[in-house]
Amino acid sequence: MFHLPHFDDSDNPLHTHLYEERTSVRSANTTAGVQRCGTVRTIATIGVYEHDAESFRLALDDAGIRLLVDVRQRRGVRGPLYTWANAQRLQRLLAGAGIAYAHHPELAPTTELRELQYREDAERGVGKRSRDRLAPEYIARYTDEILDRAPLHELLYEVSVRGPAALMCVESEPAACHRSLIAARLAQRHGFAVRHLHAE
Repeated sequence: MFHLPHFDDSDNPLHTHLYEERTSVRSANTTAGVQRCGTVRTIATIGVYEHDAESFRLALDDAGIRLLVDVRQRRGVRGPLYTWANAQRLQRLLAGAGIAYAHHPELAPTTELRELQYREDAERGVGKRSRDRLAPEYIARYTDEILDRAPLHELLYEVSVRGPAALMCVESEPAACHRSLIAARLAQRHGFAVRHLHAE
């Protein structure tokens, strides 16, 4: 898991808005599914690779996940083993398990950023499915170009209302995927505990 530097945005009007919205939601929300240990909520992450449809559903169910947050740019996975993870089939799978679905493309890396990572993978002699970490340049640029600019208030609201959530992308290793950076931001700025779900 990556540890991103802390940025103090306490004077930022957006930060104040998010804090006030989160406070009002937490005081009004009586949904039983929100995970807390005291006041700590948990955000999970999960990847598609190494799962089949049943193991993916079971991993979410065992973790008590009630909302899957898809942070992919393109909601499809190549290859016959992962057709279940294409958007429409995935949503049907989740609906059958009583799990809500939300797509947050504003948190997805751009095509340019993905290609930057692919070049790094090629230099290291690894593929997307065997990658174990993100390139430092990718981390820096994703943080600056995507994460620092993305409004997180809608995601925070959905998690507060719908219950325990998992950030979903394709890579099996969290450190090889931008979802770990989102989870780290939620931990640092909003007090979430982070849990990475792996295939058995």
